[in-house]
Amino acid sequence: MVTAVVGANWGDEGKGKITDMLAEEASVVVRFQGGANAGHTIKNSYGKFALHTLPSGVFHPEVMNIIGNGVALSPNQIAKELGEVTSRGVPAPKLMISDRAQLVMSYHVLFDTLEEARLAGKSFGSTKSGIAPFYSDKFAKIGIQVSELEDMDALREKVEGIILKKNILLRHLYHHEELKTDDIMEELASYKEILSPYAGDTSAYLYNAVREGENILLEGQLGTMKDPDHGIYPMVTSSSTLAGYGAVGAGIPPFEIRRVVAVSKAYSSAVGAGEFVSEIFGDDAEELRRRGGDGGEYGATTGRPRRVGYYDAVASKYGCRLQGATDVALTVLDVLGYLDEIPVCVGYEIDGQVTEDFPTTVKLMRAKPVWETLPGWKTDITGIRNYEDLPENCRRYIEFIEEKIGFPVTMVSNGPGRDDIIYRKSKFGQG
Repeated sequence: MVTAVVGANWGDEGKGKITDMLAEEASVVVRFQGGANAGHTIKNSYGKFALHTLPSGVFHPEVMNIIGNGVALSPNQIAKELGEVTSRGVPAPKLMISDRAQLVMSYHVLFDTLEEARLAGKSFGSTKSGIAPFYSDKFAKIGIQVSELEDMDALREKVEGIILKKNILLRHLYHHEELKTDDIMEELASYKEILSPYAGDTSAYLYNAVREGENILLEGQLGTMKDPDHGIYPMVTSSSTLAGYGAVGAGIPPFEIRRVVAVSKAYSSAVGAGEFVSEIFGDDAEELRRRGGDGGEYGATTGRPRRVGYYDAVASKYGCRLQGATDVALTVLDVLGYLDEIPVCVGYEIDGQVTEDFPTTVKLMRAKPVWETLPGWKTDITGIRNYEDLPENCRRYIEFIEEKIGFPVTMVSNGPGRDDIIYRKSKFGQG
């Protein structure tokens, strides 16, 4: 069976932990989109790790980890992460990289950095990882696939055409030093050395795995609100963050995705710019940020302080609907144990009207949160493994969220470790 693990919100929901946990019963874990612009933080028996490109199944030696054709591939990042995990006692993971995946080049990072500087105060809050320029080139049909590294002579001719266009922008728009063909070819030669042991036809491998009935996990990056079609455009990422894109980014038929686990935090957080209706500020925000996650709410890739807020049921209902959630994993619930009362955003007031439907960005800019407050449970819930053993107010909070979003909360994470998870039956099914 194929299961997609995706974010219901703005990203940073805890997808890495859920994927790492579910990988115990999987044969294959696939990263299907995005690049090294966001990370998945994982804590297990080997320690604490922040993965940016490697799939979260790398801690299971029997799992085949696949980087799909939809990923923005940074070869140096792959080499770095492989070195980091193996140097800390993790067995060398099984890894396969799609020969149709395309390369994030140094000039993509350069253009990302230069454009953010040019936009200054009107920038998109990019991580400067080269992701937007990469996807721009991919759809302009001047990207470089892994398979093209097999013929360096033909690739040199292609590179000359690419940098002709790039240098016009560098010279006239950014007033920057121009690219040189020899430098780019040297970069590509180093990428060939890194990738050659892993490159292959991943869609064929997945086709056979599906036919043999193996459990396959599709691991998404970021969340619904960062999807370029359905998110808070233009403050979004450059590849689709939805489970539906998993079929494209991995190379499997869409009807094979039978289960979608939408991961949602028990409160809200976001890195970067964009509309965030339930955001809080001041001392309340700083306290939540300090207590949040495992070591605080700071981006796994950038280290930037995350914006935080209370749970947004409007955004989460929309996020789960777009993902097609069959299950919701509610994470970091243990963080909220210090609060006497816990507000939940249950509606948006826009121009004097209250809606429970997530609007387009132009309306979202005018939205104000409508709060409903629930009593806190004022105790530490880490270590609890049975749903019935949770404090009554904690269970009320979970069931209130489930009722508001209309999707089954079947997993509750109450700590950073792989085993800090509670499974529950939902009246909505699954579980």
